[in-house]
Amino acid sequence: MKDRILKFGLPKGSLQESTFKMLKKAGFNVSLSSSRSYFPSVDDPDIQAVLLRAQEMSRYVQDGALDCGITGNDWVLENNSDVVRITDLTYAKQSLNKVRWVLAVPEGSGIKKPGDLRGKRVATELVNVTKAYFRKNKVKVDVEFSWGATEVKVSGGLVEAIVELTETGSSLRANKLVEIATLCESTTQFIANKSAYKDSWKRAKMEQIALLLQGAIAAEGKVGLKMNVKKECLKTVLSRLPALKKPTVSGLSDDGWFAIETIIDEKVVRVLIPALKQAGAQGIIEYPLNKVIL
Repeated sequence: MKDRILKFGLPKGSLQESTFKMLKKAGFNVSLSSSRSYFPSVDDPDIQAVLLRAQEMSRYVQDGALDCGITGNDWVLENNSDVVRITDLTYAKQSLNKVRWVLAVPEGSGIKKPGDLRGKRVATELVNVTKAYFRKNKVKVDVEFSWGATEVKVSGGLVEAIVELTETGSSLRANKLVEIATLCESTTQFIANKSAYKDSWKRAKMEQIALLLQGAIAAEGKVGLKMNVKKECLKTVLSRLPALKKPTVSGLSDDGWFAIETIIDEKVVRVLIPALKQAGAQGIIEYPLNKVIL
């Protein structure tokens, strides 16, 4: 049926590469005919994708131009969008990680707290959230929109402070800026239009995508291990194994032998495999994971 199409907004820019990668692990191959294209093809006939800036995504989802989309919670707050938050897509080893919007001032400026900015200028792309923050703290400031290169404006004396996105703070330190407050934290969200979410077919499709994305995120940084173990070594080998829950242990056709299968963090493999071998494990196989459904 023609109406059985899910209009799915994907973020263009800093989140694009990591979103495409995670969708691929979830089982959806997304590709662009050219770098200038805004309409990716998805190997799922039920999905019609469009690339938009994360800053705009929640507005189009709220208005119903899109059924669902991936964006940062910061932009949902900035646009005051009334949408359904289906699931959080945060994963610390991707660009889909948690970020902060911080209030920063030049080193040595003498400004120690937000109240010291009374009557001064603050530049940011996150205007509405910034205004709400200063209203809540009863500090009157002039908040102006910044199109980019925000750090330069404060170091060049154009404004007295900025509210800027940061993960580690390294960019701020490189520009000789110091944080004096955190306005909000943000994570990557899979959001939906409220009316679309009430449609049983669209809701089922969105929840399917969300489940697979969460499985792909849960599998990041993990691998599977298989091995064979003699009965007399079983207890020792099991004591060496970390796992999401408990390892799967099953008997082999050869009496006195067991097969063990488990999931572990990839970073411990180089230490764990020699220890398992020493404990009596044989035929150890390590394999990559695409999804882990918890």
